Amino acid sequence: MSTGIHIRQARREDYEAVVEFTRGTWANREASDYIPDVYHEWVASDGDRQRTFVADAGDDIAGICQGVLLSGHEAWAQGMRVNPDYRGAGLSTKLNDALFAWAREHGAAVCRNMVFSWNVAGLGGSRAAGFDPRTEFRWAHPEPKSESNRSRRGSDYDVIDAPDDAWGYWQRSAARDALDGLVLDGNESWAVSELTRERLRRAADETQVFAVQEADGTRGMAHRVRDYEREQDGEREHWAEYGVGAWDDLDAARALFDAISADAAELDADRTRVLIPETSRHVSDAAAARVGVSGEPDFVLEADLS
Repeated sequence: MSTGIHIRQARREDYEAVVEFTRGTWANREASDYIPDVYHEWVASDGDRQRTFVADAGDDIAGICQGVLLSGHEAWAQGMRVNPDYRGAGLSTKLNDALFAWAREHGAAVCRNMVFSWNVAGLGGSRAAGFDPRTEFRWAHPEPKSESNRSRRGSDYDVIDAPDDAWGYWQRSAARDALDGLVLDGNESWAVSELTRERLRRAADETQVFAVQEADGTRGMAHRVRDYEREQDGEREHWAEYGVGAWDDLDAARALFDAISADAAELDADRTRVLIPETSRHVSDAAAARVGVSGEPDFVLEADLS
């Protein structure tokens, strides 16, 4: 029962109790939960733009979630976990209500989250807490490889760094419609937010923007949001992440993924991921271009805070 449980900001001393019930979150899928790895960083960095909440059951921690402000009007909810001993007591809704109130007080008009498509319990909990379906996406994983080692025989496409051309293409693209204008966020690695012209211009200055062009116009776009080191299976790996991949046809997809592969190779990245729309055309184009694609989509849900 939730009687006697109250929602408060997380503290450093809650760590062991949180780890105790999150360690086995994905045990049935042979995957480990990231919460134990990031918990101390979350608590240390809480402030005006971020807040980590726990459900305090007195001698135990019954749940956890975090809210992050991605822009002046967009909030993101992540890390929602409920201790198995307290499931069925409506705690996910109470945690989300606290997060929504905090986000609204800080100016957010909308809050989104991402749930793995296979996580039926998580999807049900999100819907019960007030989230509605918004969009879905999948990850493409082009292999980092220098451009000189890849063939573009027969291609009439050039790929250039042109943020305004990329923005113009994005505005009229099928990918934008499929994704409802959302792309991988520039600060939170598992969050999506609205793509703006200013973000693309900033990416041109700080990372990389790709515009796929032929004689009569732009036929695709992408942008790099970050590259970083992370530990995977006990080894350090260098990842390069791209906010979105959008294109008109298979040849444009090939040209775009070639450019991304070369960019990742120049960064000396070991692995990549590119957010692409969950449509039969985009996923099959990536496969036809011989690019690795994740086995399942991810769902984005949204709650109106206005």
